[in-house]
Amino acid sequence: MMGNSANLGYLILWALLVAVFAEHSPFEQTKGINGLDKIIVRDGRGASVEVYLYGGQVASWKSEKGEELLVMSSKAIFEPPAPIRGGIPILFPQYSNTGPLPNHGFARNRFWAIEANPPPLPSNSSAKVDLILRPSKDDMKIWPHKFEYRLRIELGDGGDLTLTSRVKNSDGKPFHFTFALHPYFAVSDISEIQVEGLHNVDYLDQQKNRARFTDHGKVMTFNSQLDRIYLSTPNQIRIVDHKKKKTIVVHKEGQVDAVVWNPWEKKVSDLGVEDYMRFVTVESAAIEKPITVKPGEEWKGILQMSVVPSGHP
Repeated sequence: MMGNSANLGYLILWALLVAVFAEHSPFEQTKGINGLDKIIVRDGRGASVEVYLYGGQVASWKSEKGEELLVMSSKAIFEPPAPIRGGIPILFPQYSNTGPLPNHGFARNRFWAIEANPPPLPSNSSAKVDLILRPSKDDMKIWPHKFEYRLRIELGDGGDLTLTSRVKNSDGKPFHFTFALHPYFAVSDISEIQVEGLHNVDYLDQQKNRARFTDHGKVMTFNSQLDRIYLSTPNQIRIVDHKKKKTIVVHKEGQVDAVVWNPWEKKVSDLGVEDYMRFVTVESAAIEKPITVKPGEEWKGILQMSVVPSGHP
């Protein structure tokens, strides 16, 4: 009789510990579209971010007021091996189709894992999740390098979103890669916004066979398709949304380039006909000069995104 009571006591204690852990866990693991594993991270003020393990891809970022700050295509395909259109895709280890790998590499088409005990990385927030991607045998056939790609997705005190990428070379020889994080930022109307911070910066026009130009405009506005790789850019770029009276501040470290893209009315198979009106992409990138990582070393890149009232310094 005493044994049964003791066992019952242990079960109750275990249930309480599980409940406490769940309450204080920085994230929730659940199922998303088509049963794909999804992580939800929430801060104490109501901001949230949702991440699919497929692609290590952020699919939603909401403010404290519940406003969605990213756009997911109305025709997004949540069926591997197709990439997910929208949110923040990871383009690694190749940007675009300029090398031997599939378009934009393979990281966005792979299943990432949650890393319970990542190497130390300074943080002031408990609202975060750490993911990791290691190459499969098939990956090694097309890109023969051993690596560990660690991704921390973190909500700051003000609801800002930070993605910290760390790529470690676990191989016996150096490797090189090009890279971009590709946020689909939600805007009121693409024709009502402007991008600031790229004045007098050189760019490659991807609509003109990557011909090189200099942007002499003080601000960038949109009235047609635009696809540019800006080179050696400032660390901060701003997207001013006049209608919503807000500014999206894009801060990047470890990635010298930036890509600005909106397809306008150009047909994209997994993008709704009018989706282009709702977003602009301003990407943190390393394209012109590939990143080199020596054996045993690690590269780190940071993309921090925040929303402030327009006119805020």
